[in-house]
Amino acid sequence: MFGNYLIGLREGLEASLVVCILIAYLVKTGRRDRLVPVWAGVVSAVVLSMVFGAVLQYGSAQLTFEAQEALGGSLSVVAVGLVTWMVFWMRRTARYLKAELHGRLDAALAMGTVALVVTSFLAVGREGLETALFIWSAVQATGDGYSPVVGAAMGLLTSGVLGWLFYRGAVRIDLGRFFTWTGAMLVVVAAGVLAYGVHDLQEAGWIGGLHDVAFDVSATVPKDSWYGTLLKGVFNFQPDPTVLQLVVWALYLVPTLAVFLGLFGGGRTTTPAKATAPTEAASQG
Repeated sequence: MFGNYLIGLREGLEASLVVCILIAYLVKTGRRDRLVPVWAGVVSAVVLSMVFGAVLQYGSAQLTFEAQEALGGSLSVVAVGLVTWMVFWMRRTARYLKAELHGRLDAALAMGTVALVVTSFLAVGREGLETALFIWSAVQATGDGYSPVVGAAMGLLTSGVLGWLFYRGAVRIDLGRFFTWTGAMLVVVAAGVLAYGVHDLQEAGWIGGLHDVAFDVSATVPKDSWYGTLLKGVFNFQPDPTVLQLVVWALYLVPTLAVFLGLFGGGRTTTPAKATAPTEAASQG
């Protein structure tokens, strides 16, 4: 639940900031009549994301075991790639998000209603599709169809409330620091999803080494214990991983986390301070 709360919170907050900036710009420039197309695009993006998640869930149920494992493993790898790109992209471009969205919105206003719908749809749809894919991958990894969805829903709800408070000017947070810490935690979560995706591909027969177990601590950390469940839910920890799973997990986690924190952590205070500009400008609008 925690891992999916985190992805729902982060992706939802990105989408909330986008919507906040678009709406604030229209209100500030006296074009409230153009809010309806923007909201139409936002709602369409949300509906598409829900449909995408439903297709993944119910479509995969009709496949054979090997096909399910192959699909789950492949999409887990894709989801990790998207999340990794997302955490780096957001930390790097948060400072320029407001100006970029204003430019797109000006162009859409000049082109008409359909362009407004498409602009807001694309701005929110990317986060929605990424969220649906990552949550589906987490459901497959944990084998729990309830907790991941609840966690993600709570994260999205929290992000929606924060977005509204940002717009009203009631909340100020250091977005740079927020995206740094949540990004680092998501890299850890993604490493577990990647390792489980590799295990799925091994079970599907696409990759060898299924029976080459690196270690087995099942007696110490039983899968059905509360702490085993906690480690599984948060980090996708497996007490008996294969050698390939362990190698892939380490090769992804260590360099990715090092690069992420090396570029955006370590006392670089200028980026976090500037990163608050989109929210502040939007709320003041």
